[in-house]
Amino acid sequence: MPQHHAVRVEEPVRLAPERAVDAMPEMRAPPVRNMVDAVRLVAEAWPLIVEECRSALGGELHYQAMAYHCLRRAGLPATQLGMNVKQWIDAPVTPLFRALNSRKEAGFRGGFEPIPDIVIFRPAIGGDWRRRNRQATLRHMLVAIEVKASERAGGRLRAGEIIRDIRKLAAHRDELRHRGGDVHPMMMVIDTAPLADERMPAAKLKLARAAAQAQGVGFLHVSPTATCMELAMVLPEEKPVQFAFDFMMG
Repeated sequence: MPQHHAVRVEEPVRLAPERAVDAMPEMRAPPVRNMVDAVRLVAEAWPLIVEECRSALGGELHYQAMAYHCLRRAGLPATQLGMNVKQWIDAPVTPLFRALNSRKEAGFRGGFEPIPDIVIFRPAIGGDWRRRNRQATLRHMLVAIEVKASERAGGRLRAGEIIRDIRKLAAHRDELRHRGGDVHPMMMVIDTAPLADERMPAAKLKLARAAAQAQGVGFLHVSPTATCMELAMVLPEEKPVQFAFDFMMG
């Protein structure tokens, strides 16, 4: 008769929700209730975003996830931080969104669907930024961030594509203001490609910065050797952060 040996199967160890929070106490934070506090939190997270994005090479979705992670580490509650949030602007009033709407087939016109890469919301969003909740996602936005990365096969980031996103961010803000709301737009450029000919030339970066400044859009940039942070907002009781560079651009 063959002998059968009992195999002991151990249950995996599962952390209770409260213990999972204890394991990462920096994620336990009060809600962010206004635009100024949301922008300040982005500024506080920026050094960690720089460090993380310099540590690995990937595409835009990867860097979006890194920025999300760093914002959470900086204290933003999960119920206030969305990624790739699909929204809907009925009967747009800004020239850009009207033009984008007019390019659609006749049966699909009537509005425009912006999809910000990262959004910080007011607590009232309640962790629900599904497409069906689009009226609330517009009403409760605090900060909208677009991310561009230098992952290009045989190419590099171009000022034109960044400036297009800056204009979309500004139009998004203006559409909300027309409807009685507001949002602070920010452009985040992750230009960490290891080879110089894969990164933006200084002159093109200046064009993108100038476009953001002209539109009142925050501008954050990181390369392997330099960083830039322009919040496009003076934080109360803080010194203004105006194109704070750690390098000189020719």
